[in-house]
Amino acid sequence: MTHHRLEASPATAVDVFTAERSPVLTATPGDTVTVHTLSAAGYTERQQEPGVDVPTLIDARRGHCLVGPIALEGARPGQVLAVHFDDLVPDDWGYTGSGGVDTELNRALGLADPSTRGPLLWDIDVATGTAHNQLGLGVRTAPFLGVVGLPPEATGEHSTIPPRPVGGGNIDCRELVAGATLYLPVTVPEALLFVGDGHAAQGDGEVSGTAVECGMTTTMTLSLLDVAPVEGIHADTPAGRITFGFDADLNAATATALDRMVDWIAGTHDITRAEALAMASVAVSMRVTQVANRTWGVHALLPHDAILA
Repeated sequence: MTHHRLEASPATAVDVFTAERSPVLTATPGDTVTVHTLSAAGYTERQQEPGVDVPTLIDARRGHCLVGPIALEGARPGQVLAVHFDDLVPDDWGYTGSGGVDTELNRALGLADPSTRGPLLWDIDVATGTAHNQLGLGVRTAPFLGVVGLPPEATGEHSTIPPRPVGGGNIDCRELVAGATLYLPVTVPEALLFVGDGHAAQGDGEVSGTAVECGMTTTMTLSLLDVAPVEGIHADTPAGRITFGFDADLNAATATALDRMVDWIAGTHDITRAEALAMASVAVSMRVTQVANRTWGVHALLPHDAILA
């Protein structure tokens, strides 16, 4: 197996999902890739003051600054790409935006006017696993990538903003930390993986629309499955097993995530779906993954030790 390395550069960075871009790397199943991505905005310099723009790698950026596509030799639709996160190390600074954008949520909170902006600028200490901002407040870090995805179809350019039930993308799930494996059904030949949008810390929901946004050095091992335990996008994480739902309707997103978790429980324990739903009711937590990206994200979390057998 081979260990590859990639850096964000004008040759490797992109702000859309597309299967029509030449791969920046071709890996073989079982290979490991270490990739350094910039923040979602693609800042090439540290901000000196909260909310102050600095140069970006991609001019007139349309979406997240990602690295990709990474081709996986032999991958084909019908298979499942397994992305195992071996290590995630944030850069030493990050930012969080808040308010000042006219969204439905901000209007409800009285924070849609540009005068209500409240950006934060963070110093990230990898050694202590903490980040502190200009207010003198800190949080514990738990690094992950907000965007891990495949082109939803073989043609066209597709926004990086909404998460999709086909291809994934801007999932923003805080449980995808080191040790987690994300399973993405392959949508196009060679899979064509795009990654980026490093988050040093985030709560469920990502309620301001941003986390502690930062550059990230990610080491991940890529493999292929012919058969997965459940349909759709799902994960096995240190916190437990996770199934996802993505939809403009929160109820629909919730139903999809729960439906697939019910299937996973039923298949694992050889019980009926009705029995599995009853078990889910006492063992599974339903969480709003993110509220910020035009599409609701919901995940069902089953801790590894929740069902005793």
